[in-house]
Amino acid sequence: MNPSNVDLTSARRRAIDAVQKAALAAVEPGQAIHRHLHREGDNLIVVDHRYDLTHFDRVFIAGGGKAAAPMVMALANVIGGSYENPPGRLAGGIAVTKYGHSSSDASLSSVELLEAGHPVPDQAGVAGARRLADLVTNAGPRDLVLCPISGGGSALLSLPAPGIALADLQAMTDQLLRSGATINELNTVRKHLSQIKGGGLARMAAPATVVSLILSDVVGDPLDVIASGPTAPDPTTYADAWAVLELYQLIASAPEPVLARLRAGLASEVAETPKPNDPLFERVQNVIVGSNRLAAEAALVKAQELGFNTLLLSTFVEGEAREVARVAAALVKEMLHHGRPVARPACLVWGGETTVTVRGDGSGGRNQELALAAAMALDGWPDVALVALATDGTDGPTDAAGAVITGETIARARQHGFDANDYLARNDSYHFFQHLNDLIITGPTQTNVNDLLFLFVFE
Repeated sequence: MNPSNVDLTSARRRAIDAVQKAALAAVEPGQAIHRHLHREGDNLIVVDHRYDLTHFDRVFIAGGGKAAAPMVMALANVIGGSYENPPGRLAGGIAVTKYGHSSSDASLSSVELLEAGHPVPDQAGVAGARRLADLVTNAGPRDLVLCPISGGGSALLSLPAPGIALADLQAMTDQLLRSGATINELNTVRKHLSQIKGGGLARMAAPATVVSLILSDVVGDPLDVIASGPTAPDPTTYADAWAVLELYQLIASAPEPVLARLRAGLASEVAETPKPNDPLFERVQNVIVGSNRLAAEAALVKAQELGFNTLLLSTFVEGEAREVARVAAALVKEMLHHGRPVARPACLVWGGETTVTVRGDGSGGRNQELALAAAMALDGWPDVALVALATDGTDGPTDAAGAVITGETIARARQHGFDANDYLARNDSYHFFQHLNDLIITGPTQTNVNDLLFLFVFE
C-alpha cells in the first residue's frame, strides 16, 4: 500500500500509508461481524435481538460480496463449523465473492465460497446465485439463515428474472456504468431484472428467520441499495427503473428483453419487488456492521496521532469525479492561503462514491480519474498531497486501488512527455499514473466500504 510517489519525502509517505492502513483496519469485515454478533450459550445475540438457537433445526449461511470470505469465517467462528452437536451448529451454506477475493484460510467443509465476475456479472455468478437460491428456498420455519452481504453483491449474485439472459444483464450493466449512472440508479434497474435483488432473497427464504450482516459500500448506507438489497424492502418500482433508462437515454440501446421485463412490470403483469409493508420482513433483521464513516473516522484518529490538524468533511460525496476533484483542489488551496478550514499541517478526509461518464477508450476508475483531475488543478502548488482510494483495492476494471498526487505530479509528467489533458479526455488515468509509478496497488483488501479521499497539506 505504501505510495511510491517520488515527489514525497519518506516521512510524508509513511504518514500517508499509516492513515490509509488505519482506515482499512477499522472496517476489517471479520471484526465488524464480531462487534455486532456474539453467542451466549444457546443464544445468538445480534445487536439488540436475541435468538434462542434451540428453536431452530438448522442454521445456514447465504450471501455474497467482495468481503464474503472474512465475513463467512467470522460467522462460522461464532456459530460453529459443523452440525454434529445441535443446537445452533452450522448446517451449511454458500457465499459468492469476486475472483481473487477468497483466501486460503476461508475454506469450510460446511460452507462453499464461490468466485464470480465483477462489476459485470458472468456465468459463474449466475450459477452461484442459483445454488444459493436453491439453498434458501429449502429453508423452513424452524431454520435460521445468516446472510453476510457486502458491496459487489449486485454483480456477484446475478439470478436473472424470467425471460432475461445473462448477456442482457451484462449489456445493461455495462451501458449504465459507462453512462455515469449512480449506484442508486444502477441498482434500481438491477433490482427489477433479478430474482434475488430488491428483497428477493428474503422472499425466497420465507418462512425462515433471516439475519443479514451488511458491510455498506453505498453513500448513506441505504439497505435497499447495498448489493441491491437482497434482504431489504425495496421502495423503488418498475417506473423508477424505466425512468433511469430514460434519464441516460438508454431506451434505444437497452436489450429488448430488459425493456420487455420493465414494460411488463409497468403493466402489473409481473410482481413488484417486496415493499416495506410486506409481512415477510417481520422475520428479517438487517444490520449494518461497517461503513465508510467508520473508516473515515479511524483515518482521522491516526492522522491526529501523527500531528495533523484534521477534519471529516463528509461521507456523502457524490458527483462526476473530475468535478469533485476541483472542489478538493479548492479546499487544499484555501488551507495553503488562509489556513481554513484547518491550519497546516492538515489532513482532511471525505468519503463517498463519484461517477465517471466514459467518453474515451482508456483504462481507469473513478478514484484515478479524480486524482488526475486534481493533479491538474493543483499543478505547481507546494507541500500538498491528495490520495484517492477505493477501499476494496480495485478501482474500476483495474488492479489499482487509486492514486497519489502532489503539486509536482503534472510537472513530472511533462518531463516524460505525457499530456495530462489527453489522458483525462481519453479516460486513461490508469496508464497516466502507471507511467509515473503513482498508482496505489493493494491487492484485494477483503473489505469494501466505498471510497476515501485524503487531502494533506504539510508544513
